[in-house]
Amino acid sequence: MTAESILWRASAREHSDALPLDRNLTVDLVIVGGGFTGLAAALEAASRGASVCVLEAETVGHGGSGRNVGLVNAGLWLRPDTVIAQMGEASGRRLIDILADAPRRVFSLIERERIDCEATHNGTLHLAHSKSGLRDLEERYRQGNRYGAPLKLLDAAETSRRAGTTAYHGCLLDPRAGTIQPLSYCRGLARAAQKRGATIHSKTPVSSINRQNDLWVVEANGHTVRAKALLLATNAYQLGIKAPFSPQYTPVSYCQFATEPIPETARSQILPGGEGCWDTAPVMSSFRVDHAGRMIVGGIGNTEGPGAAVHRAWARRKLRKLFPAIAKLNFDYVWRGRIAMTDDHVPKIIAFGPNAYACFGYSGRGIGPGTVFGTQAATALLDGNPDPLPIDPIEHYAERFSSIKATYYEFGATLMHLVSPAAL
Repeated sequence: MTAESILWRASAREHSDALPLDRNLTVDLVIVGGGFTGLAAALEAASRGASVCVLEAETVGHGGSGRNVGLVNAGLWLRPDTVIAQMGEASGRRLIDILADAPRRVFSLIERERIDCEATHNGTLHLAHSKSGLRDLEERYRQGNRYGAPLKLLDAAETSRRAGTTAYHGCLLDPRAGTIQPLSYCRGLARAAQKRGATIHSKTPVSSINRQNDLWVVEANGHTVRAKALLLATNAYQLGIKAPFSPQYTPVSYCQFATEPIPETARSQILPGGEGCWDTAPVMSSFRVDHAGRMIVGGIGNTEGPGAAVHRAWARRKLRKLFPAIAKLNFDYVWRGRIAMTDDHVPKIIAFGPNAYACFGYSGRGIGPGTVFGTQAATALLDGNPDPLPIDPIEHYAERFSSIKATYYEFGATLMHLVSPAAL
């Protein structure tokens, strides 16, 4: 096992044949970033007959899209009433409704494009780690159903049956949601976009972006791409691009540990329905099983930082506490990714120039929102009309104290994993 060994790269059945940019291009839309947002935008634009070029500094899905937990959730982390309070009735309700439909759009894309990504549309379980956590879920249940979400509040016994552990006080089932192999989904979006004529270039870091004669001019690999419209879709992985815009967010590390395949005798008792799970603990954690039967445990923390040993020990305790029958399984894969967190936990769309948007700040929910934001951003840019966007674009955004908050998150996660009970 290497310092970073990503399960999704080992198990992906979809592949990308994107090559580095080797010539000058002129297109309708240039996209920087080959993750969920950028590739959903490329697919939408190419499907509309536009010429599209995607520039990815590393490989398709290298960033958060290929390191994701793989939970296709509806909505945001925030309760609906909080979204309304922060955004106002009309804007908040619009975002709630659009993201409520995000899982359906993701799974419809997967079916339409025949993306081989272990799609399992059996819901997710939000698990109450304590009595206070259960009260939080009860309030989320009341608010969610008031806004039309088909949520179900399950008691401890039903939670135990579904999850395969007695550690939780109850859970909130969201039948709209599900799980996927995120890197395969990302590569499948790339394949579908290429099939419709989009050009996608990996190993092509952007060195500069300028505006000349009513066109955007993007320099990369010693070549130039000119475009009528520009989408920055780098989220937490923008490398070296400072002008004309650099997203501001608080970077938060999330690490994951995947075991060897679970023996069949235990597999039938653990998540038999294939739901993905996360909990209400102050330092959130998640778990799910992939199609090969590997248990994947995740939590906030940086396995490449000074607290790496602490997080690894926490993952072992977590596995032992939740699932004693598989407590001794080896962790075959360990990796981490960066989350782009915003102050208010709401994604941002910045209109930083003519016919130019930057989408970022999904705060840990990249699959559904990334797919929707990318698709709608492509439509808005090609039509020259912001109305299809899930949120109103703004010209400026400043994340306050991002470096201090990032240190707080990382130190806090390390401390909690060091001293907290294993069930947290």
